[in-house]
Amino acid sequence: MSRTTRVLTDGIHFGEGPRWHDGRLWFSDFYAHAVKSVSLGGDLRTEFQIDDQPSGLGWMPDGSMLIVSMTRRQVLRRTPDGVINVHADLSHIATFHCNDMVVDAHGGAYVGNFGFNLDADLASRGMAEVLADHATAKLAYIPPDGTARVAAEGMHFPNGPVITPDGKTLILGETLGGVLTAFDIAPNGDLSNRRVWASTQPYVPDGICLDADGAIWIANPIGPQCVRIAEGGKVLEVIDTGQNCYACMLGGEDGRTLFMLTAASADHDAAAATQTGKILVATVQSPGAGRP
Repeated sequence: MSRTTRVLTDGIHFGEGPRWHDGRLWFSDFYAHAVKSVSLGGDLRTEFQIDDQPSGLGWMPDGSMLIVSMTRRQVLRRTPDGVINVHADLSHIATFHCNDMVVDAHGGAYVGNFGFNLDADLASRGMAEVLADHATAKLAYIPPDGTARVAAEGMHFPNGPVITPDGKTLILGETLGGVLTAFDIAPNGDLSNRRVWASTQPYVPDGICLDADGAIWIANPIGPQCVRIAEGGKVLEVIDTGQNCYACMLGGEDGRTLFMLTAASADHDAAAATQTGKILVATVQSPGAGRP
């Protein structure tokens, strides 16, 4: 089927980590060093800036906001009155830039990282070789007290984690593996029973979001698509996004607005120098579910 999309806003360097919160879509604009938000009417505003590239976003039960500080390999905590401090240091876990994050119902957070210098490897070896041979990464878990530990190892560029509505399963994209991977979540945040939830090839998953029918939308960072996939790998729908798609989120008042974040390039220098990033929206049947 061909679903109607529209541009909600543009003029973004590179948008990532979208979260629907308090009637607006919040997201990170990497090279503006800013966390921004936009309404369904297209009212774009900068919420605050940090002295690094922000990435994954989420909120703790007390209303504090967690923000991934990519190159510093930290997670920041912004209190409801706007004070920002370091919540957790991931330098002993992350072997390159930190990226996406999901915050659980208790305020614990799962945070991924690249594992290696992706831009440099792509420039020297090309996409095919990087997909076939690359360093793996460790997934971090940060309890509410900020004491980070390793949750999983051997991850092929962990990205876009979500938690199911019952709080018992973590699903994330392994971008360079072309799979969605699931884990059981223990009460203390530990992960076990690693398994393939779905192969996504020929698409690869960057940001993802879960819907109420149990399907997952994935942003495809190597092509202009946002793809809805069922457990087991059946492709249910493909939306043409015009540019490569790096993140997606379900939100809006009824949860049925699909936000898709795109850009002309993910290359650091190219994305920093231009503002080709856009946020597209489409109305879908199944609303968002779980914790994105």
